[in-house]
Amino acid sequence: MAPEPVTRPRDFRVGRRLGEHALAMLEGRVAESDVPRPRLAATVLLVRDAPTAPDPRNAVQVFMIRRVPTMEFAPSMWVFPGGGVDQRDAATDVPWAGPSPAEWAERIGVDEATARELVIAAVREVFEECGVLLAGPDDGSVVGDVSGDAWGQERAALLSREQSFAQLLSRRGLVLRSDLLTLRDHWVTPPFEPKRYDTYFFAALLPVGQIPDDATTEADLSVWVDPDALLDEVAAGEQRMMPPTVVNVERVARARSAAGFVAERPPVVRVMPEPVREQDRVVLRAHLPSEDLPSEDLPSGQD
Repeated sequence: MAPEPVTRPRDFRVGRRLGEHALAMLEGRVAESDVPRPRLAATVLLVRDAPTAPDPRNAVQVFMIRRVPTMEFAPSMWVFPGGGVDQRDAATDVPWAGPSPAEWAERIGVDEATARELVIAAVREVFEECGVLLAGPDDGSVVGDVSGDAWGQERAALLSREQSFAQLLSRRGLVLRSDLLTLRDHWVTPPFEPKRYDTYFFAALLPVGQIPDDATTEADLSVWVDPDALLDEVAAGEQRMMPPTVVNVERVARARSAAGFVAERPPVVRVMPEPVREQDRVVLRAHLPSEDLPSEDLPSGQD
């Protein structure tokens, strides 16, 4: 068994609203019965090599969504495609290629049923939210362009729950390519948040011939992001990201190629930031691997 990675604390600033929630918990004004149970979720860092990258520090781009300001959770935040696991993702009849649910269970550190749900949710959510399908006719190929009207109808049927992901794949003669995903991270929303998620972060290369889009009602903008540029905007207060998103965008910024980034198997630790009084303010403190500790802490971009 691999040794547990060494972690160090990193603080993130929070805005007024979340700061008030955090302070209430620190002062004992939040009853344990009022803490919501986190919902299992999966999100995917979809990456590609930058079309033009004269600066090797900007070699990889990641596809991101800026959520509409009316969203209940993380309004106006930049996020990766993904979402909560639902009952459809528990299906055992999904055509499957690549590492088995049992193998994924060992990697993730969960039971086989939960691992299956997480992988299916990751692939389903990426297709629903940005039209990228991590599936193919067999274990050695990936479906090409899926941007036509017929595929748009398939996405709509998934979103309306008129069909399951297993039904879509079976009818199309496709298999879910679990080997196209790699595990990157695991974060749990702090207990003081009114809406909580237990989120596993995966990474995948953009399949050749596929083009992600912004055809989702949850986003007001969906684009390929230059990591360093977005991090600068977050630091300047011009854009907003949650701490786990900040950390993972930083990791993409350090990558030298998209394929190399996806091929990595970094140690994954469960991270749940906790509120801490720091002089006259409250900060969120997360215990992260040493490489995720920059010389200056970045703001979380939260309000």
